[in-house]
Amino acid sequence: MTPEPAVEPPPAEPWIKPTLNIRARYEYGSIDSPALRSSTAFTVRERVGLVTRDWYGFSALVEGEFLQAIDDSYDSGPGAATSPHDPSRTPILDPENNELNQAYIQYKGFDTVFKAGRQRIILDNAAFIGNVGWRQNEQTYDAFSITNTSIEDLTLFYAYANRANRIFGSDAMGPLRNFAGDIHLFNASYSGFGDSTITGYAYLMDFDETAANAGYVSNNTYGISGETPIGPVTLYGEIAYQTDTSSSPIFKPDDAWYAHFKASAKAGTHTFTLGYEYLDADFVTPLATVHAFNGFADAFIGTRIGLTRNPGISDLYLTHATPLPFWGLNFNQTVHVFGDNGSGFDYGWEYDAVLAKKFSENFLAIAKFAYFDSEGPTGNPLVINPAPFDTTRFSIELNYTF
Repeated sequence: MTPEPAVEPPPAEPWIKPTLNIRARYEYGSIDSPALRSSTAFTVRERVGLVTRDWYGFSALVEGEFLQAIDDSYDSGPGAATSPHDPSRTPILDPENNELNQAYIQYKGFDTVFKAGRQRIILDNAAFIGNVGWRQNEQTYDAFSITNTSIEDLTLFYAYANRANRIFGSDAMGPLRNFAGDIHLFNASYSGFGDSTITGYAYLMDFDETAANAGYVSNNTYGISGETPIGPVTLYGEIAYQTDTSSSPIFKPDDAWYAHFKASAKAGTHTFTLGYEYLDADFVTPLATVHAFNGFADAFIGTRIGLTRNPGISDLYLTHATPLPFWGLNFNQTVHVFGDNGSGFDYGWEYDAVLAKKFSENFLAIAKFAYFDSEGPTGNPLVINPAPFDTTRFSIELNYTF
């Protein structure tokens, strides 16, 4: 009888492992304003970190973020503290930067994850709380967070943060560098209704230390969202109510509303989504990943964050997504029609297109195009078009993750 060969035990996981994420991107931007020239940016961003092995539930991560501008023919931000800085060019918000991106201690046990330190926080679809992952420099939070899943199908999340470290880097000043104050984030999501999910949240943001736009970005937001399939269609709905805070300016109204509804359906390999998103006048989302909403041209980015006054936004959009039958490409295109919070769609329209190719688990390439056609001034003295100029943006990038 031949003895069976001995089975080698798997190698022990190392106590400390490196992490690496590299993104090289070429981006072109043009705002058709007589005051701005077009911009080109070729930037390379590295995130380099170390993560420890779990030890009795405890682990830690530290990660640095570094950005170099090889082609710096652009304006990286609205302040001279960021570089490259050429106010005659179209903004591309990727300043050169060396900073601590994340550094936290984590404990996992008893169906709960505790995390303390500088960390990434993304809640739901990032319409209110996100990491602004599209830009090269990430938004992270100096926070303590708790995620609990003790009750089946229920996920509870709470975080207290005193600072949101924004995308303009460590050389930026004031509210460009961070939104600081008291930030309480509550989120509860329940998925025990078959294939349906319902989520409730309360996001309380009193930025009394760095009062961007005279405190206009401070807000208390309460909302509920739900998603459910009905036959071949998946429906999504969300409603939120926002109030001002003690640090809000006097001119800001006491309350404002938000709504987002969409229906998605598949036809073979094609997915179609018809949606409508509404932001009442003075409704702001300062911690959102705003690039994911209202078009990739970012024509309404300052309005939605609250760095300029929001006169209201209505966004009616149709999205088509499909894998292409060659080269393993995935294609996504969207048409938007924009207006204020009234009945007229008089801000303009936009066409967006994205091609993505995943070469392996480590390499991902993305090409993105956006064209916003502005209607110019609205002609209504009570409503000013926050995006009065046509905007074109194009980018191509390669991502490597280890």
